[in-house]
Amino acid sequence: MTILLVVLAILALIVAGLVGFTANTARKIEAAFPPPGRFMEIDGQRIHYVDQGQGPAIVMIHGLGGNLMHYSYALADRLAKDHRVLMIDRPGSGHSLRPKDRPANLAAQAETIATLIRKLELDRPVLVGHSLGGALSLTIAANHPDCAGAVALIAPLTHARQEVPPAFKGLEIASRPLRTAVSWTIALPLSILNSKKVLGFVFGPDPVPDDFPTRAGGLLGLRPKAFYNTSSDLMAVNDDMPAVMQSYGAIACPIGMLFGRGDKLLDYRIDGEGMKQTCPQLDLRLMEGGHMLPLTAPEPCETLIRDIAARRYAAAAA
Repeated sequence: MTILLVVLAILALIVAGLVGFTANTARKIEAAFPPPGRFMEIDGQRIHYVDQGQGPAIVMIHGLGGNLMHYSYALADRLAKDHRVLMIDRPGSGHSLRPKDRPANLAAQAETIATLIRKLELDRPVLVGHSLGGALSLTIAANHPDCAGAVALIAPLTHARQEVPPAFKGLEIASRPLRTAVSWTIALPLSILNSKKVLGFVFGPDPVPDDFPTRAGGLLGLRPKAFYNTSSDLMAVNDDMPAVMQSYGAIACPIGMLFGRGDKLLDYRIDGEGMKQTCPQLDLRLMEGGHMLPLTAPEPCETLIRDIAARRYAAAAA
């Protein structure tokens, strides 16, 4: 019995140490990266967004585990010269807050972003979606067509997946209590330990920018709430993906896509050419490169977005 009590005491000390380390690190990250934008309260959620520039509206939606700084890194300023650019931290991501009892599925997130678009009185903006943000942009176009004048997709998720990519296996936690426990104990040290490998996979074959942790807000992903919500998003993504896939043939607005042939996270043959088969109007563009094109290839991303935006506003003027 004495040995068992000693073991339990040691385990308790280890857990307390991990929780303390995680909490302290999260406080330091929050202090180093204050929210640069504004907030809007939507159905118990606090949604953070940055609104810059003037002109026709572009709404930019980031991917899994990301934040709006993935767009401010190299792309948004290019577009804000002659457009109103709205970058959004998806519910639960970046500085946006999502209560644990709120659903994380695509339809729920689409409803939240559509509400924000309507409250800001944006006139059928161009939606830009990267990775999971692409699936979310397509969900908005399908469920809330008044909030989507055109869609520009960058390395998007467009098809349901049965297997989680190797880099995201650690996020595959179905139990909410277990997800909470992991986020406050081992998630941070494991993320630090595996960061080079994971980022190499996500960016590859392109190099990881040296300033990704700071200028692109990569460090924000180390907070426990970021891990919890990223895991929640991952586990919920297939809830609505089949229904979204059924809508591709009915998309009426201009739609374009840019994909890297070397993408290690998603497959241009499945998510690009596969979507083209059911959405013939899709303007699919392939290039050499990996998954994180908004950071590593801002010029072709800008070209795609501007071309799709031009079609949207040309159609409105006709």
